[in-house]
Amino acid sequence: MSLIPFGIAVVRGTSMLPGLRDGDRLLVRYGAAVRPGAVVVGRFADGTLAVKRAAEQRPARDGSRGWWLLGDNPDGLDSRHRGPVPETDVLGVAVARVWPRPRGLRPR
Repeated sequence: MSLIPFGIAVVRGTSMLPGLRDGDRLLVRYGAAVRPGAVVVGRFADGTLAVKRAAEQRPARDGSRGWWLLGDNPDGLDSRHRGPVPETDVLGVAVARVWPRPRGLRPR
Protein backbone atom coordinates (compact mmCIF):
# COMPACT_ATOMS: atom_id res chain seq x y z
CA MET A 1 0.00 0.00 0.00
CA SER A 2 1.50 3.33 -1.03
CA LEU A 3 0.57 6.54 0.70
CA ILE A 4 -0.05 9.65 -1.34
CA PRO A 5 1.59 12.59 0.40
CA PHE A 6 -0.33 15.66 1.44
CA GLY A 7 1.02 19.13 2.04
CA ILE A 8 0.07 22.77 2.39
CA ALA A 9 0.27 25.38 -0.37
CA VAL A 10 -0.14 29.12 0.19
CA VAL A 11 -2.01 31.24 -2.35
CA ARG A 12 0.02 34.30 -3.38
CA GLY A 13 -1.44 37.23 -5.28
CA THR A 14 -4.89 37.87 -6.71
CA SER A 15 -5.04 35.52 -9.72
CA MET A 16 -7.52 33.16 -8.02
CA LEU A 17 -10.01 35.80 -6.85
CA PRO A 18 -12.82 35.72 -5.95
CA GLY A 19 -12.76 32.13 -4.61
CA LEU A 20 -9.23 32.10 -3.18
CA ARG A 21 -7.38 35.04 -1.69
CA ASP A 22 -3.78 35.97 -1.03
CA GLY A 23 -2.64 34.06 2.07
CA ASP A 24 -5.21 31.24 1.91
CA ARG A 25 -3.74 27.86 2.92
CA LEU A 26 -4.73 24.83 0.82
CA LEU A 27 -4.47 21.12 1.59
CA VAL A 28 -2.80 19.60 -1.48
CA ARG A 29 -2.72 15.94 -2.46
CA TYR A 30 0.56 15.50 -4.33
CA GLY A 31 0.55 13.00 -7.19
CA ALA A 32 -3.26 12.95 -7.43
CA ALA A 33 -4.97 12.62 -10.81
CA VAL A 34 -5.82 15.98 -12.35
CA ARG A 35 -9.28 16.65 -13.76
CA PRO A 36 -10.46 19.70 -15.68
CA GLY A 37 -11.72 22.36 -13.27
CA ALA A 38 -9.54 21.23 -10.35
CA VAL A 39 -7.39 23.71 -8.43
CA VAL A 40 -3.79 22.53 -8.76
CA VAL A 41 -0.22 23.43 -7.86
CA GLY A 42 1.85 23.63 -11.03
CA ARG A 43 5.37 24.65 -12.05
CA PHE A 44 5.68 26.93 -15.08
CA ALA A 45 8.72 26.66 -17.39
CA ASP A 46 10.54 29.49 -15.54
CA GLY A 47 10.29 27.52 -12.27
CA THR A 48 7.47 29.56 -10.76
CA LEU A 49 5.13 27.50 -8.55
CA ALA A 50 1.53 28.62 -8.86
CA VAL A 51 -1.96 27.76 -7.66
CA LYS A 52 -4.20 27.70 -10.75
CA ARG A 53 -7.22 25.92 -12.19
CA ALA A 54 -6.59 23.06 -14.65
CA ALA A 55 -8.63 23.99 -17.72
CA GLU A 56 -7.77 21.39 -20.37
CA GLN A 57 -4.98 19.19 -21.68
CA ARG A 58 -2.94 20.43 -24.63
CA PRO A 59 0.36 19.50 -26.25
CA ALA A 60 3.25 20.93 -24.24
CA ARG A 61 6.39 22.53 -25.72
CA ASP A 62 8.44 19.37 -25.16
CA GLY A 63 5.99 17.26 -27.19
CA SER A 64 4.36 15.65 -24.15
CA ARG A 65 0.82 16.33 -23.00
CA GLY A 66 0.37 19.32 -20.77
CA TRP A 67 -2.28 21.20 -18.83
CA TRP A 68 -3.58 24.65 -19.65
CA LEU A 69 -3.60 26.33 -16.20
CA LEU A 70 -5.73 29.43 -15.68
CA GLY A 71 -6.36 31.82 -12.82
CA ASP A 72 -9.97 32.54 -11.88
CA ASN A 73 -9.15 36.25 -12.18
CA PRO A 74 -8.34 37.00 -15.86
CA ASP A 75 -5.89 39.75 -14.83
CA GLY A 76 -3.33 37.24 -13.47
CA LEU A 77 -0.44 35.50 -15.25
CA ASP A 78 -1.21 31.96 -16.35
CA SER A 79 -1.05 29.67 -19.40
CA ARG A 80 -2.44 32.46 -21.59
CA HIS A 81 0.96 34.10 -21.08
CA ARG A 82 3.23 31.12 -20.36
CA GLY A 83 1.76 28.22 -22.33
CA PRO A 84 0.78 24.73 -21.18
CA VAL A 85 2.44 23.02 -18.22
CA PRO A 86 3.72 19.44 -18.77
CA GLU A 87 1.76 16.81 -16.81
CA THR A 88 4.88 16.05 -14.76
CA ASP A 89 4.96 19.68 -13.57
CA VAL A 90 1.39 19.65 -12.28
CA LEU A 91 2.44 18.57 -8.81
CA GLY A 92 -0.80 18.15 -6.90
CA VAL A 93 -4.50 18.83 -6.56
CA ALA A 94 -5.90 21.11 -3.86
CA VAL A 95 -8.66 19.30 -1.98
CA ALA A 96 -9.58 21.91 0.65
CA ARG A 97 -8.90 25.38 1.92
CA VAL A 98 -7.79 24.89 5.53
CA TRP A 99 -7.22 28.51 6.54
CA PRO A 100 -8.70 31.05 7.17
CA ARG A 101 -12.18 29.73 6.25
CA PRO A 102 -12.03 25.92 5.92
CA ARG A 103 -14.03 24.41 3.06
CA GLY A 104 -13.70 21.69 0.46
CA LEU A 105 -12.70 22.58 -3.10
CA ARG A 106 -14.65 21.09 -5.96
CA PRO A 107 -13.77 21.25 -9.66
CA ARG A 108 -15.74 23.83 -11.65
